[in-house]
Amino acid sequence: MIHATNIQKFYGHLQVLKGVSLHIGKGEIVSIVGASGAGKTTLLQIVGTLDFPTLIPETTLVINGENVLKMNDKALSRFRNLHLGFIFQFHQLLPEFTALENVCIPAFIAKRDKKETIEEAKKLLAYLGLSDRIDHKPNELSGGEQQRVAVARALINKPAIIFADEPSGNLDTASAEHLHQLFFKLRDEFGQTFVIVTHNEELANMADRKLIMVDGNIST
Repeated sequence: MIHATNIQKFYGHLQVLKGVSLHIGKGEIVSIVGASGAGKTTLLQIVGTLDFPTLIPETTLVINGENVLKMNDKALSRFRNLHLGFIFQFHQLLPEFTALENVCIPAFIAKRDKKETIEEAKKLLAYLGLSDRIDHKPNELSGGEQQRVAVARALINKPAIIFADEPSGNLDTASAEHLHQLFFKLRDEFGQTFVIVTHNEELANMADRKLIMVDGNIST
């Protein structure tokens, strides 16, 4: 599902990633942990195609069978929209739109049928226990509800892989626990792969594999 070889990243003279290689299989839930500044979020952004590695001949990144480093910007944007989903610590819902509208946005970008998209979004929100909140805007929802809307948005295009960066970092204990269980339920029911950067030890230890980053590389 994800094959990365010798991922390096420099910002000027500062080397943040120092030759990371990893393989993540279909349906796996993998957590990435480590101290602040170890390179976790940078790695997630690169394998999620939101950023690029510093390219050297030995660097490769193949996601869902596609060599994403060879794609132009337009092809990469389309690939990201159709095959990848993202959940962030700060849900990044658009405040002027309802929960339903926020969920639909990635599908509308993909030019999917509007009626089908709305029906699919309603099903997802119902699955996540938000049937009675679809017409509410983000400021009318609790933190846990907002994050579940963000999960629905990440799922609307049925992505193969979901990347999550501190997804429960802003949630209370009960909401965080609910979200963690939800990831495993989604994997079991829909077969999605999850790559999760987290400081939450409970979530990290629940994963199929826990990768520990130390000083820009994965500790072995």
